Amino acid sequence: MERKHWIDNLRWVTVLLVLFYHVIYFYNNKGVFGGVGGFGEYPECPQYQDVVMYFLYPWFMPLLFLLAGMGSRYALQRQSPKEWFKTRTRKLLVPGTIGLFVFHWMVGYFNSMKPLLVGENLADGLPLLAKYFIWTVSGTGPLWFVQVLWLLSLVLLLVRAIDKNDKLWNCCGKTNLLVIILLGVLFWVGEQTLVKHPRPESLDGLLNLYKPVFYLIPFLLGYFVFSHDEVQEKLEKAWIPLLAGAIVAGTVLIITTFGQDNTSPQYLGSPLNCLYGWLMCLAMMAWFKAKFNRTGAFADYMTRNSFGVYILHYLVIVALGYMMKHYTSLAPWMIYAILFVAVMTIPFALNEIIKRIPFIRWCVLGIKGKQ
Repeated sequence: MERKHWIDNLRWVTVLLVLFYHVIYFYNNKGVFGGVGGFGEYPECPQYQDVVMYFLYPWFMPLLFLLAGMGSRYALQRQSPKEWFKTRTRKLLVPGTIGLFVFHWMVGYFNSMKPLLVGENLADGLPLLAKYFIWTVSGTGPLWFVQVLWLLSLVLLLVRAIDKNDKLWNCCGKTNLLVIILLGVLFWVGEQTLVKHPRPESLDGLLNLYKPVFYLIPFLLGYFVFSHDEVQEKLEKAWIPLLAGAIVAGTVLIITTFGQDNTSPQYLGSPLNCLYGWLMCLAMMAWFKAKFNRTGAFADYMTRNSFGVYILHYLVIVALGYMMKHYTSLAPWMIYAILFVAVMTIPFALNEIIKRIPFIRWCVLGIKGKQ
C-alpha cells in the first residue's frame, strides 16, 4: 500500500502545535491547571496570547487519536495482531512507565517545586529515595497520551476479535459527508463522560485529564471510518467549506468564551466547543489530504522523529519556563520567545542524543536496535 504522506505530515505538524501550545499554556492566567501562572491577573491583564489555547485545545489531541486509529488499521494490514501489540507495547507502554524512572522524574522534580503546586512542596523533609519516587509519579506530563493510546490499542484488539469478518469496517466505508459531519455528536457524547464537578480528594481530576472514553471515540472512528480511501476522498473534496466552517465556529467560540478555563468539563462539553473541535479535526484532515500529500527531506525527518520530540519536550517547558519566570526579570515577550526557540530546538537535540544510547533509547523512546 502506498504511504499516505499527508497523514505523516499532519501528525508531525500537530506535534509542533502541541509544543507551541505548551509554551503559551505554561504562563496562562485563565485558571488552566499545570502552569506557573501568568504575568498578571485576568481581566486586568488579558494576555491575549492565551487565545492560542482556545484555538488549539479543542481539537489537536482528538486529532492525534484519530490519526493513531487510522495508522493502527494500516499497521494491522501488514502485521499480525500479536506482532502489532508487541510493537505498541514497546513504543508506548515502555516510555510511559519505565521512561518515567529513567528520564521524566526530572519533569516531576520541577512539578513538585513551589509554586507549581498549591501548598507545600510534597517532597520537603523526605529522604532522597522517597523524593525520587514522588518526582517519578508526578513526572507523567504529556506521557498520558502514550499511556492512553496503549490502553486503547488493547481495546481495539478486543473489538477486532468481536468483528472478526470486518463487517463494521466495511460498512463504515460507505459513510457520506453528511454522516461524517454528524459523527460530531459522538464527539459531544464523549465530552459528557467527564466529571463535571471533580472532587479534590478523588481521582476525578485524573479521569478528566486522561479522558479514556472520550479519546476512544476518535481512535475507533479513525480505525473504522477515516482509514477508508473513499472517506478520505470525500473529505478532500470538501476541504474549503470544512475549513471555513471550522474557522467560523472557532471564532465565535473564542469571542464568546475568552477568559474562561478552556479545559474545564463544562467548557469542553459545550455544544459550540464540540462543534468547533470536530469540524477542525475534519478540516485539518481534508486540508492536508488535498494540499500536503507529499514528502521531502525535512518532512521525512520529522515523520521519523516527531514522536521522540513529543516525548522529550516537556522537560524543557517546566525547567526553563519555571526558571525564567521566577529567577529572571526578563520581559514577558522575551520569556515567550526564548522558551519557544528552546522547545523547538532542544528536544530535537535530546532526541538525537538519547536514540543513540543503547538501553536508554529503549527505556525513554521505545526504540529497539540501532538507529
